[in-house]
Amino acid sequence: MITRIVNAEDGLDEAVSLIKSGELVVFPTETVYGLGANAFDPAAVGKIFEAKGRPQDNPLIVHISAVGEVKEIARDVPEVFYTLAERFMPGALTVVLPKSDRIPGIVTAGGDTVAVRMPDNAFARELISRSFPLAAPSANRSKHVSPTSAGHVYDDLNGRVPLILDGGECRVGIESTVLDLTSGDPVILRPGAVTAEMLAPYLGAAPGSGKVIGTAKSPGMKYRHYAPTAEAYAALSAESAAAFYDRCAAEGKSPVLLFRDIYPDILGERSRVSLGRSVDDFMHNVYSALRTAEKEHDVIIVETLAGEGRAASVMNRVMKAVGGKTV
Repeated sequence: MITRIVNAEDGLDEAVSLIKSGELVVFPTETVYGLGANAFDPAAVGKIFEAKGRPQDNPLIVHISAVGEVKEIARDVPEVFYTLAERFMPGALTVVLPKSDRIPGIVTAGGDTVAVRMPDNAFARELISRSFPLAAPSANRSKHVSPTSAGHVYDDLNGRVPLILDGGECRVGIESTVLDLTSGDPVILRPGAVTAEMLAPYLGAAPGSGKVIGTAKSPGMKYRHYAPTAEAYAALSAESAAAFYDRCAAEGKSPVLLFRDIYPDILGERSRVSLGRSVDDFMHNVYSALRTAEKEHDVIIVETLAGEGRAASVMNRVMKAVGGKTV
């Protein structure tokens, strides 16, 4: 299969045609690039798992272009969904609801719930509005670092998908928050840029944090994810990072530091990929930095962020990327 990268605006007509014919299309969102298929077509959805090498017990998110489309995707939609949608959709919030009969079991890993989101990207929403709601995970090989540019997608899926719509760099940089509204009290299954603190005023209280019990309701819960091909660690401090870097270098390895630009005196002239200065910079840059680092180095040492909110969301991804290893 020949994989083509086309400017998102120029490629929309072709993308719509491919989706309607049961094929896959990679599309940009504000979080990461998505690998989409008609959510109502189980054969098309099956191609997603084949292209990614993804286990079929890992559910997908269904992307919609307008809030009213949720009625095709879910049943018994609670009023709080519409309250949240008014504030956070389109945006980096996914909500888990009871699924409708139109959604095939391959989308939900056989479960009775479905994760729904409306991306904050005009090209993505136009593609959906002109075709179908799209079942879509991140557009990368399973367990590898998620893609935030069309080039990242091409590196992973060249020869596996026919079309990549290039919409530039993703603005947010990590996957959406997943909020479960089907388990009694609201629960965050995957943290993201929309934080528990941001959701609390609309829910009456801060949502809890969920774990897998039985069938997973959200992607990102059951397996190691976001992992670079190089050995990777999270550094508990800049000092410990510098010391571990020097030890690796003395052993003949090629280490690199993924840190923000706020430790020049401690990190000195050691090889480094910048994560910017703020927490939002870190969130935007971390996946791209991991991909850059793995191409030239065999040991990656990532800064650890302290605190709640988006810092905690970013660290959720970092700790999965490094497999929980710290220095």
